Amino acid sequence: MPVDPSTERYELAIPVLPEDIDELGHVNNVVYLRWVQAAAVAHWQAAATEAQQAELAWVAVRHEIDYKHPAMPGDQLLARTWVGTSDGRAFERHTEILRQSDRRLLARARTLWCPISRKTGRPTKVGDDVRARFSVATS
Repeated sequence: MPVDPSTERYELAIPVLPEDIDELGHVNNVVYLRWVQAAAVAHWQAAATEAQQAELAWVAVRHEIDYKHPAMPGDQLLARTWVGTSDGRAFERHTEILRQSDRRLLARARTLWCPISRKTGRPTKVGDDVRARFSVATS
């Protein structure tokens, strides 16, 4: 049975480390970007075939992050990510960063990713199998 990528959520546990904390005593905004990327990479590695991973890499071409509440020292977080639409070579991905203890939304991100050929290092088209697994159809 095919997986519906519009409803699939991939989750990655994230501990807040001492080096994530800035001079204001909470997680620095730049760290959220690292977590968004880590969740996307982990999802790709968990869901793509070995052949797909050997053929393709992804580069971010745009990040949008809305910060809702700070993450604090000692927090255990959860990055939840899922795919969105694709348009040509731009693949949309959504990510939420939640505090595990109360499921409070700390940040929400939208990222556009471009597939890159590992052989050439250049943007590339993807097969229908990748497009079906890592994007949702537009209406």
